Amino acid sequence: MSVKYPKIKSDNKQRFYVVFYNNGKRYRLFNGSKINSNLYPNSYPVAKRYEIAQLLAAEVFKFISSGLCIQDPIRVICKSDKQYLKLALDNKIKGEYSDKYKSMLRFAYDGLVSYLIDENITSNNVKSYLNQYALGVSYNTIKRHLNVLINEARNIGMNSNPMESIKAKKTKAKLHKPYKDINLILNEIKLFSDNLYLCCLMTYGCLLRPHREIRELKWSDFSDDLGYIHLSGHRNKSGKNRIVPVPIYIRELLVKGQPQHNIFTDTIRPLNEDYFKTLWGRFKRVSKLLEQDQTLYSFRHTGAIEIFKRTGSITKLQKAMGHSSINVSLTYLRGLEIAELKEEDMPMI
Repeated sequence: MSVKYPKIKSDNKQRFYVVFYNNGKRYRLFNGSKINSNLYPNSYPVAKRYEIAQLLAAEVFKFISSGLCIQDPIRVICKSDKQYLKLALDNKIKGEYSDKYKSMLRFAYDGLVSYLIDENITSNNVKSYLNQYALGVSYNTIKRHLNVLINEARNIGMNSNPMESIKAKKTKAKLHKPYKDINLILNEIKLFSDNLYLCCLMTYGCLLRPHREIRELKWSDFSDDLGYIHLSGHRNKSGKNRIVPVPIYIRELLVKGQPQHNIFTDTIRPLNEDYFKTLWGRFKRVSKLLEQDQTLYSFRHTGAIEIFKRTGSITKLQKAMGHSSINVSLTYLRGLEIAELKEEDMPMI
């Protein structure tokens, strides 16, 4: 039987997807994750999405023409919710996630299991476990990891959803105080550590997150002229591909090495997970300029303020920050205490 070439369609949100049949089943793919492709058309500007969707369609055609089949989640039959939860944990541990993330999933799993009265999981079990975490931040962190495990358990066959009626706790926004004079603080950091200086500069100028996105950067993530950084979805918090411009004041510091080498270590191994956290702690103890509530993430927040003040565009800010939705960006602006209304926006008499 001949294989039909996939069709490209779009929805009312200007998101493009590929439609095709595989093994007698109709599929709609918005990205290439199911065929082990890093193409995410809708992470690109709208004008470029169709072009990337065409590339995705070509990869899909090559995939199904070679006789391969899309692997849907394998549903299994277990005797209890507890068994489903253990399988869910095992699946996640096999995934390409950080050791810290896997450790948190194990912690959430062990904690919930200790509160089970029998082999099935109820909302009361989950509530009893979560209620030991009085602070909203801790409570919500554990709840988020439990959600991951429960969702995976449901994907592989568990019928119940014990998380359905459990809501997150409201938390007070923790402000990362922006820097008033960015050059002054950067000059102090430059005298302290070249690596920390480059990290802070990229956190501010590229709005990347320091502890993973920047720390794990390889030269292959950069374009040939060092003008852009491309991060695939599995390497950033939003889960979407990101293309980030690199300002000239950062490009001037970069000397491109071997494609698979880390930009800080010049080897295939990145810096350890706590490297910048430890280095920042040491700098904080000797700095004469740092104010209370100013952190490594304050560089990213300062950059966000600059973008919003210059463009006035919440959409551009969302793209620059790599937020999953505009709602996240709106919350972010409220946390930064930026006025969203000007005097001329107010009612006139």
